[in-house]
Amino acid sequence: MVAAIVAIVVVLLVIAAIGAARGLKIVQQYEQGIIFRWGRVLPGTRGPGLTIINPITDRMQKVNMQIVAMAVPAQEGITRDNVSVRVDAVVYFRVVDPIKATINVQNYMFAISQQAQTSLRSIIGQSEMDQLLSERESVNRELRRIIDEPTEGPWGIRVERVEIKDVSLPEGMKRSMSRQAEAERERRARIITADGEYQASKRLAAAANVMARDPAALQLRLLQTVVEVAAERNSTLVMPVPVELLRFFDKFSPEAAARPIPDESSLADFAGEDVEKEEAAIHSGAPLEIPETPAVPELPGQDASLDKLPGQGSTAAEQADAAPAAGGAADGKAAERRDAPAGQADGPGA
Repeated sequence: MVAAIVAIVVVLLVIAAIGAARGLKIVQQYEQGIIFRWGRVLPGTRGPGLTIINPITDRMQKVNMQIVAMAVPAQEGITRDNVSVRVDAVVYFRVVDPIKATINVQNYMFAISQQAQTSLRSIIGQSEMDQLLSERESVNRELRRIIDEPTEGPWGIRVERVEIKDVSLPEGMKRSMSRQAEAERERRARIITADGEYQASKRLAAAANVMARDPAALQLRLLQTVVEVAAERNSTLVMPVPVELLRFFDKFSPEAAARPIPDESSLADFAGEDVEKEEAAIHSGAPLEIPETPAVPELPGQDASLDKLPGQGSTAAEQADAAPAAGGAADGKAAERRDAPAGQADGPGA
């Protein structure tokens, strides 16, 4: 009898231990627990940590609250401008309402995947090829809005971000786009070259306008060009006809008389602000400012006699003083000759 009672007590203790073990649940930090009692969900959720439930009437279901990254399979479609493309994307979403995600949708992972594929095909048909390639941000925002609209409210799932990973184009379209890009770059290069030629022509016209006012400037420019060519030492230098000679013959030609005088104001648009300032200085007639050359300092201990040339004074001042004295002596001798008698003037031989 006593043995039977002990056995019953042991069985009850084992059943109680098993029930207590089933009533203790641990919820992770990234999870939320939903309690079902007799098939009905209880309001509220159980937070992370150790929680106790009734092992007989309650059942707990844990819902992961982490952000899930789901790859959307590549979808083929035709864009609005009739280009066949193949696009794949990735969706980032998380559960914000565990009760709705558990009650309202059977498998929210599968539901989000199907919704993302359908929305991706829809956005391909609504967009053009250039938008899919260059306006990724706007396409991603529109795709996120389309996916998130039917999921956050009734399903309790929020789409955090949608990114288009790759857009595959046909080979013929790729070759056409490469030719278009090459033509566009060639067009820009030609425009830049033409703009540079235009600016250079304005500067050359302004320089020619300035040099035309003084023939010596053109001759100096010609000589400078000759010096630059001669410095290379690898070519034969041929001296052209002087410009002054050409101008001399040009003045006597019949066309020169009928040729109109060029209007300097017509070349005003070829010069910039800096050239206009220089031309104003030329028209003003002000003399050119030539800087004075500093005197060469004498070396210490230099003999002054070394600077003298044969038959000259030591300095220019002494030579200038000696010249009037010499002239006065010569004048005195001439006067004596005029005042002397004729016999004396003729000399002893007379």
